[in-house]
Amino acid sequence: MLTLTLAFILVLLLLYVLGVPVAYAIGLSAIVVMVLPVGPDFNAQVIAQRMYTGMNSFTLLAIPFFLFAGRIMNVIGMTSDIFDFAEEAVGPLPGGLGHVNVVVSMIFSGMSGAAVADAAGLGTIEYEAMTDRGYEPGFSAGITAASSTIGPIIPPSIPMIVYGVMAQVSIGALFIAGVIPGILMGVSLMGMVTYIAIREGFASRNAYNARKLLGTLVRAAPAFVAPVIIIGGIISGYFTPTESAVVAVMYATFLGAFYYRSLDGETLYAVIKKTFIDTAALILIIGLANLYGFLVTISGVPRYLTETLLTVADTAIVATLLLVVVLLVFGTFMETLAIILITVPILAPTFPGLGIDPLVFGIVMMITLMIGLITPPFGVVLFVLERVTNLDLLDIIRGVGPFYIPLFAVLLLVIFVPDVVLFLPRMFGFA
Repeated sequence: MLTLTLAFILVLLLLYVLGVPVAYAIGLSAIVVMVLPVGPDFNAQVIAQRMYTGMNSFTLLAIPFFLFAGRIMNVIGMTSDIFDFAEEAVGPLPGGLGHVNVVVSMIFSGMSGAAVADAAGLGTIEYEAMTDRGYEPGFSAGITAASSTIGPIIPPSIPMIVYGVMAQVSIGALFIAGVIPGILMGVSLMGMVTYIAIREGFASRNAYNARKLLGTLVRAAPAFVAPVIIIGGIISGYFTPTESAVVAVMYATFLGAFYYRSLDGETLYAVIKKTFIDTAALILIIGLANLYGFLVTISGVPRYLTETLLTVADTAIVATLLLVVVLLVFGTFMETLAIILITVPILAPTFPGLGIDPLVFGIVMMITLMIGLITPPFGVVLFVLERVTNLDLLDIIRGVGPFYIPLFAVLLLVIFVPDVVLFLPRMFGFA
């Protein structure tokens, strides 16, 4: 039965290399394998049932609502208010706008939940602001790329929702578990910015202006309420992660219509249309991935993988480190959601036998895949920034280089000290 999965992987890689979209590559691979004479007989009804089962999930309803809320907040003018506040709050520190870049990404992550969206949406603003103030272009692009990795770690996070559904882990627990690691990523990046700024002599503002700081805080205050609603509502038990996404949509729409007064019918229609298109693509991928998960289950791959890892890894930490290496390699040339959908059905059943906490591994996986997005040769965020900055790709890679140190430091901390992940979920009764 192992032949089923091997055949699937070979067909999938072939289609991926040929440039076939992820959804169709997964679906076609599964269907091709099911009709090959290498396993049990299947019929069309099995294909339909497995796809429907994968899409028929209340939890997945959170995806379109979080996408919608994030896009609303991005188009109504909230981003500029966040940037102004961050500039007043951390601009005077050594490294100035480098710190602003990180703080804006941490706040914006509560709206987008995606590294590529952060790099594409804020990348131009952050990069141009830094280069206009005299910051070296490579450094500016490097910190922009590194800070974008925080997006899927601090809730809400679309990749976390998909992981939670595939691994059957509480979405609320994942959201809360990502808070401390996400903050640590931001603080560690700011530490590296300070070091580079002092070493290279990058400019920063002379002093704080309390009046300006207070004024920008008041204008940016609505942006801070969104993550408070999401996390606070989940922690308090007032609503589930899916319901919190609906509340976030209502809040974002209210802000756009009545506070910023910039949400007109045309803009709303464009946001709804884009949300529908992206949601349809994601749900199609998830449905087809469930068909693939079915093939993995009946092939016995999880049992085989568990036995193999137990022969080379005598502790959960060693097993986790081995899996991190594999995920990091995948993350350099594959999309985040594709990796989650392909690997989690194989890995999740191995966790009990290996002694790995699925909640901790979820955060480890998110951080690893985010680092993969900014890792050569094919890191997606690197190519996004190449397009929006018009810099040479090698200059961007050199700029990112120093920031691998703090990101890997946080990753190793999470692996070796899992309480960093489990502290808040335990405090609020999720783990």
